[in-house]
Amino acid sequence: MTHAIRIHGTGGPEVLTWEAVEVGEPGPGEVRIRQTAIGLNYIDTYHRSGLYKLAALPAVIGMEGAGRVEALGPGVSDFKVGDRVAYGTALGAYAEERLIAADRLVKLPDSISDATAASIMLQGMTVRYLLRETYPCTPETVVLFHAAAGGVGLIACQWAKAIGATMIGTVGSDEKAALAKAAGCTHVINYRTEDFVARVREITGGAMCDVVYDGVGKDTFPSSLDCLKPKGLWVSFGNASGPVPPFDMALLSAKGSLFATRPTLMTYTARREDLAANAADLFSMIEKGAVKVEPSRTYSLSDAAQAHRDLEARLTTGSIVLIP
Repeated sequence: MTHAIRIHGTGGPEVLTWEAVEVGEPGPGEVRIRQTAIGLNYIDTYHRSGLYKLAALPAVIGMEGAGRVEALGPGVSDFKVGDRVAYGTALGAYAEERLIAADRLVKLPDSISDATAASIMLQGMTVRYLLRETYPCTPETVVLFHAAAGGVGLIACQWAKAIGATMIGTVGSDEKAALAKAAGCTHVINYRTEDFVARVREITGGAMCDVVYDGVGKDTFPSSLDCLKPKGLWVSFGNASGPVPPFDMALLSAKGSLFATRPTLMTYTARREDLAANAADLFSMIEKGAVKVEPSRTYSLSDAAQAHRDLEARLTTGSIVLIP
């Protein structure tokens, strides 16, 4: 018998319950892992609240974790018992032990700790696909990145600096501004005290941005569109303040023939080879020191409800890890 955080209905953090659960033997193509660290991400709050629908209830939420292989199912040849592994796209992370499809796992290099892995798999691979694939950034690219002091944002600050791109980040406090600046963000805007559209115009001399990466959602729309150059790309990849409301597509033409996309890490890593390439690039960035990530705060897995409260109250910065 092992334990997990489960939800029996959607709602606030109070629906997260610590329960004894049964984890069976792995089936074909599966492995069983004992987890040592679990990443906390905003998508977890969307699954908990019902914003993102789950296939069935009760359910174990969470998308990201690291640990060791305990058992192999039939047909699994890429891993062995005892391997250190991590993942970032498989629902069911809030558990001491779990079953997972082997093709969703990657082996961890010796140089990357379990806690670091649980801090980077979802967030780091998200930054990688956003900056390398959704809009391939170069030293000439001017980026606006909302929530630059969050877990994804702080990785993006470092990655953009390594590329040589100009990154303008928005944050909600002077403390968070200092964090983003220290991580390599070129220009930082405190959206609570400054009009971010006016500041972007000032910073860029009226040229505006090539791409806006927006994980905030409702609170930054449609102002994000006003920060783009004609034919610029608005990338809506999260809803920290609530979902973007439905809007008339003519808004994109009126604001300069803009492009808009709503990508997900799951789509960008759906093929095994794409997952492997993304993770390899991420690990390389960490091993050469271009990206440094350590969890800014840890909670016991059994205290997941409090971790959710703190995350949604914007009391946290950087990456947060739950320890089973």
